[in-house]
Amino acid sequence: MKKIAVLLIMAVLVLPLACVGPTGPVGPPGQDGVNIVGEVFEVNVNFTAANEYSEIFDFKPPILPGDMALAYIRWELQGSTPIWRPLPQVVFLDEGLLQYNFDFSRNDFRLFLETTFNPSLLDNSWTRNQRFRILVIPADLLANARMDFSDYEAVMKYIGATEKDFVKLEPKGK
Repeated sequence: MKKIAVLLIMAVLVLPLACVGPTGPVGPPGQDGVNIVGEVFEVNVNFTAANEYSEIFDFKPPILPGDMALAYIRWELQGSTPIWRPLPQVVFLDEGLLQYNFDFSRNDFRLFLETTFNPSLLDNSWTRNQRFRILVIPADLLANARMDFSDYEAVMKYIGATEKDFVKLEPKGK
């Protein structure tokens, strides 16, 4: 009986020690019932000499400080499914390099072409009716984002956006 009592006492003393260890990593913050969703925009651009191969679009209202904008170009269609590629996107042509690029501020974003040759040499297939999507990632979601932002579908899922959420924008001043 003494042996059983000794074993029980030792178990009572050792068991609490076995449950103590270093604190684990901090998990993602709770959202307290708030659903944070990104904004999504779609634009069509005709890059021409008249617009200096560039178009500017307004964010209305401006995006919040810390938010990030990502731009994707519809590169091709597989059947009726669009294939979206992240910007910048570089194309090697016989004439030289063509790059689709973008920049953004809180108030607007700009889509533009950069080339190592005179862009007027480009075929219309490279400059007309180019479709782009801009995905705005809220700063609150960026804090814990560990993902490949070049994966369009993954980003859409992460920000909780669907095809019906896209807002079509017209270039500034039009």
